[in-house]
Amino acid sequence: MPPIIEIEALSKSFGNVTAVDRVDLAIERGELFSLLGASGSGKTTLLRMLAGFEQPTAGRLIIDGVEMSEVPPYERPVNMVFQSYALFPHMTVAQNVAFGLRQDRRPRREIGERVAAMLDLVQLGRFGDRRPHQLSGGQKQRVALARALIKQPKVLLLDEPLSALDRKLREETQFELVNLQERLGITFVMVTHDQEEAMTMSYRIAVMQDGRIAQVGTPVDIYEFPASRAIAAFIGSANLFDGTLAATTPAGSRVDAGALGVLELSQMVDAPVGSAVTVMVRPEKMMLSRTVAESAVNRLNGVVRDIAYLGDISIYHVRLDDGRVVQASLTNLRHSPEDRLTWNERVHLSWHPANAMILTR
Repeated sequence: MPPIIEIEALSKSFGNVTAVDRVDLAIERGELFSLLGASGSGKTTLLRMLAGFEQPTAGRLIIDGVEMSEVPPYERPVNMVFQSYALFPHMTVAQNVAFGLRQDRRPRREIGERVAAMLDLVQLGRFGDRRPHQLSGGQKQRVALARALIKQPKVLLLDEPLSALDRKLREETQFELVNLQERLGITFVMVTHDQEEAMTMSYRIAVMQDGRIAQVGTPVDIYEFPASRAIAAFIGSANLFDGTLAATTPAGSRVDAGALGVLELSQMVDAPVGSAVTVMVRPEKMMLSRTVAESAVNRLNGVVRDIAYLGDISIYHVRLDDGRVVQASLTNLRHSPEDRLTWNERVHLSWHPANAMILTR
């Protein structure tokens, strides 16, 4: 089947400022898709154009095979959950959820049945008579979802839907949203600046930078195989080592990283020898210990300067002999703190050639 959303060379300018710059994108039916980027990257403007709240300066926007650039918001097969939830404070939960159906002048019996079913779906069946101020943040979020979903849109747009929740509730709600989307089969398009949120929930992610789409892929694609140094630095944590490509063969590549020596990688690179490149190593791919085999490749030496204990893992900042600081994370497998690395200890870092990646831009 064709994609539910097709975006072709879509642009939006505000005066001399270009917020969205010639974006091409296809979103599949039934997909939970995230637009991820920092503030000012253009993700919210793109979402608002999908909703019809902003008109494109140029390009085409097609939803379910129909050109939407000139279609007003209320005639589009989409609905939106706002960051603030935008619930009516003078209405009960049931009245909030029923609002769209009443605007469409649906029969009273149909409204009652559909509202009851939707409240049960979002686990708020016994809260229908309450008002928004009597609800928790997570419950308000579910009311906003129910109000948007009850009109059975083909696409649900979510603008930072979990940003108002505390960390624990946000983590719980992430899985609730994913399960709800899978049950309904509706396409969800979510805007977020939270990398963890996008990685946890999405089938695919579009990373936006400076109004353009820098990379589209699954969470694994984006994290393990970033398209550029900027994406590697934006998604999660990354140790980045600049150097020049010394050799590349089908068996792997070697990068001259200056004071760090020659780094060995399993990756073959389509770039000429002598090109400026960056080697990316994620912190969890680093091996950190007091001793290391002399035969180990990609070996660095340094001193532990900072430690962050996060319960399941500990993050170590190690100052290398050349002065730069790198990051490594270790799983805390034992209850006892004995034998754990500590501040000011001399340590060795290393990584397998298959656990690093060369970035050419």
